[in-house]
Amino acid sequence: MANDKIQALHVQVAEKLIQQLKDGTAPWQKPWSIENTPAFELPYNALTGNRYKGINIFSLLTAGYDDPRWVTFKQAAANEWNVKKGEKASLIQFVKTTDLVAKRDENGKPLLNAEGKQIRIPIKLDRPIITTAWVFNAAQVNGIPSLLKEGANELEWNPIERAEKLIAGSGASIDHKAGDSAYYSPSRDKITIPLKEQFDAPDKYYATLLHELGHWTGHKDRLDRSIINKFGTQRYAREELRAEIASLLIGQELRIGHDPGQHTAYVGDWIKLLQDTPFEIHAAAADAEKIFNYLTGLEQKREIERIEEPLTENKPRNKGAGSEYLSLGDEISYNGAHYKVQGHLKQGRLRMEELESGKSFILSKNDGLYGSLLNVKLGLAHTQKTATDNSLTVIASERQELAAHTQRR
Repeated sequence: MANDKIQALHVQVAEKLIQQLKDGTAPWQKPWSIENTPAFELPYNALTGNRYKGINIFSLLTAGYDDPRWVTFKQAAANEWNVKKGEKASLIQFVKTTDLVAKRDENGKPLLNAEGKQIRIPIKLDRPIITTAWVFNAAQVNGIPSLLKEGANELEWNPIERAEKLIAGSGASIDHKAGDSAYYSPSRDKITIPLKEQFDAPDKYYATLLHELGHWTGHKDRLDRSIINKFGTQRYAREELRAEIASLLIGQELRIGHDPGQHTAYVGDWIKLLQDTPFEIHAAAADAEKIFNYLTGLEQKREIERIEEPLTENKPRNKGAGSEYLSLGDEISYNGAHYKVQGHLKQGRLRMEELESGKSFILSKNDGLYGSLLNVKLGLAHTQKTATDNSLTVIASERQELAAHTQRR
């Protein structure tokens, strides 16, 4: 189909969301279940585990599928999965800022990796390129494995504890007052929220606070958005839409949930906003991603500072819940390689990078390399300095495991 016959993605998404807002079924209007599980999962790529970003979230959420996994036709074919006959793909778009080129030696000869394949490195483009792609939902594909849903007891963190750490890491000024008002004051740069005991569930307290923390990021010294707006205006509705989407993203990431009932008063304003300016959903989703990255970046920075805190005889390493697993941003040297945790994926997996080679791979908790990296992080690896035949066998096995991960990509 020619591009001039395809309706712009933001227009498609805005039209679907307008109808869902009218029906009360927009993604941020759906409450979590009484078991504290989400009404839906944010869409992600079935092979890489990467979550789709920005407007792509809503393009795929409004496509009408329960399975959150998506693949391109090429990815499906490479794994011997078959797209069902007659199925229609869904449109996504992304901004391309880098391109992969061959890495060469001083003589201009392409360099090869251990498997004999050409090493490719990213280079920054002079100008970003907006490009489109088509993806199919897992329900449209034959042969794809069944979806394994992650239960609350399978998480590697306590949602309440992680929410507390994120809030503390922000350094935001928070004033708890008896009453029924939760708001952020730009002039005072302060969040006001009812007392914790006034909420009927902890997750509602944290969901409300995280929403206000989204507004807090708009301060001129942070992300610098237009946040001093009069209630009832389109500017006010624009900012509320950004905070609501960001709250949805953070609630899903932390598994803390969100409370859609708090912001039903804005539904009419959001409908009018999207009707008048369909591109607003693109801008709002992009700003919500910036809010999400800003707040989770503060969480990551705090965790890294804690890990790098110098140890003394009087101050032993903290081995609490926050350090008993690999975390976002961890950089660990092991067996001559330097690894970095790039992100959390579904089913407890991690997106990893071997920094020297630039290779990315997915690591499961059941992989031997996970345990070895965790031991290094916890300071236990120094007890294993003797290079015995058994240790050499383990090292070789883990390197084969890394190669297998890379090949599967």
